[in-house]
Amino acid sequence: MKKKSKLPKPPKTFNDFCARYPDLERAWELINRAGETAGGLDEKTRRLIKLGISVGALREGAIHSGVRKASKMGISRRDIEQVVAMAAGTIGMPATVAAFSWVRDTLNDLKPRR
Repeated sequence: MKKKSKLPKPPKTFNDFCARYPDLERAWELINRAGETAGGLDEKTRRLIKLGISVGALREGAIHSGVRKASKMGISRRDIEQVVAMAAGTIGMPATVAAFSWVRDTLNDLKPRR
């Protein structure tokens, strides 16, 4: 039986891609599993590191996904935003502000609507 994930469902486009290329989906799962089990980092730390890598690489889609996953895990807005702030000295202000806008937009989209 497959373990129920606490992470949000992937977007339809991702599922469509995986349906079209199942070997790439299996390879992706192996890569992710290898990274998760390679050391002793806890799940929250791994999630924040992956978000930081996405910020450093300026991968907008990965940032959106990472923020949704972190939020679903219960990681606070403050911790998520700290990851972005920490990037400023390495990637520069313009890139950091761009990443911050992607994080902020995603977090704002996650707020419950009334």
